[in-house]
Amino acid sequence: MHIVFAASEGVPFSKTGGLADVVGALPKALAAAGHQVSVYLPRYRQTKLTDPQTVVRSITIPFDDHYRFCSIISGGNQGGVRYYFVEYPAYFDREAIYGTPAGDYPDNAERFALFSRAVLEATKVLGVPHIFHCHDWQAALIPVLLHTQYAPDPAFRDAATVLTIHNMGYQGLFSPDTLPLLTLPWDLFTISKMEFFGQVNFLKGALIYADFVTTVSRKYAQEIQTTEFGFGLDGVLHDRSSTVAGILNGVDYEEWSPQADTYTIAKYSPEDLSGKIKCKQDLLNTFGMTKADPKLPVIGIVSRFASQKGFDLIAQIVDRLVREDLLMIGIGSGDKKYEEMFLRLNKQFPQKIAIKIAYDNPLAHKVEAGSDMFLMPSQYEPCGLNQIYSLKYGTVPIVRATGGLDDTIESWDARTGKGTGFKFHEFSGEVLLLTIKNALLAFRDQTSWQTLMRNGMKKDFSWDASAKEYVRIYERVKPVRPSAI
Repeated sequence: MHIVFAASEGVPFSKTGGLADVVGALPKALAAAGHQVSVYLPRYRQTKLTDPQTVVRSITIPFDDHYRFCSIISGGNQGGVRYYFVEYPAYFDREAIYGTPAGDYPDNAERFALFSRAVLEATKVLGVPHIFHCHDWQAALIPVLLHTQYAPDPAFRDAATVLTIHNMGYQGLFSPDTLPLLTLPWDLFTISKMEFFGQVNFLKGALIYADFVTTVSRKYAQEIQTTEFGFGLDGVLHDRSSTVAGILNGVDYEEWSPQADTYTIAKYSPEDLSGKIKCKQDLLNTFGMTKADPKLPVIGIVSRFASQKGFDLIAQIVDRLVREDLLMIGIGSGDKKYEEMFLRLNKQFPQKIAIKIAYDNPLAHKVEAGSDMFLMPSQYEPCGLNQIYSLKYGTVPIVRATGGLDDTIESWDARTGKGTGFKFHEFSGEVLLLTIKNALLAFRDQTSWQTLMRNGMKKDFSWDASAKEYVRIYERVKPVRPSAI
């Protein structure tokens, strides 16, 4: 089967979050299973290509004001996957991917509409797939276009579409005059199509037109069909619930494993945990906490700093949290108020809290390997990857029971020796503090704690099982064509 992935980011070429990890790993798992997979991404300023080759010199993209002309660059083959990049410097050669600290780029609708049309046009030259697998609102126009302006095109007669929602909180909302600018028909601006409280909603368009919708955990697939987590689109999803499924993200253990990690000072395994002690001391040294007692438990954080991630709860309890026998080390960036909160705490409690405002992949590995616990008190979390990384590193997750966090973490029971972490349900600072205290208490019994660590380290969340679930969905929606592989 031939599958085309269309997404706004993907490792190792571009990344702001978990979407990029999925787009980097799932295609390789599908290719390993014998499928033909191509990935289309924008070519950003940050995109580094070793031997770029132009494979489609010019693609004409219509806009209401004037045509724009982009090209397709080949990024070669990695892990059996062919990578292509839409090159249009006026839209993609910028400092950041989606916007600046002041907000999103005002022309994001045009940027990703051009990307979506370019993917469709490119495949007519490079190979029309059986499945277009589109990710989030940035690629959501592909199903819309295939069912509207491209519907008469015989090239796409046998192509189906799958949309994966990585976060319902980001939908691609734009003013109504976006439709004529993108040369899209006005009849899309109805409540049954792309209209959403007076705006054009790209994600809603894909929810209407895609042949199948997936999201990144079973629990989140249920949650987004409720008012609390649906961000206004719960009714649309509920109406098509028979073609909505949650498939848990996998992880790439070639990169995220204490036995293979190239960024850590020592390696370790469930059979020999001694290397984790070295990783912990290295983490403390890296963050300048040389005087800290290495016997104290370290709580790690690697996150985008946003309200979704539950940092308001930390703000509510931090004055009491610092009285506990613990250390906290974290890296991340995002909303200014949370960056300032962590910097203030770092300054106020320099021997208890250490923070770096950045996304730094090598440091993220050090935090995972050197921490004793990992904190994810999210308000909602479609899947989450860091809690899964933490399990493999023997770094015990403390999470709120929502979305993929609830699917992947089993509550620890010291009496039975079963479980992999600590969970709380109510979105409350008081409940979070109580859960952290329970984890700190459990940490005092190191024999029991190592059982807990090993429970998590033995879990397998590799992509193989998830890739098989995606293939079953592809087979379900794929039109039968004589040339099918």
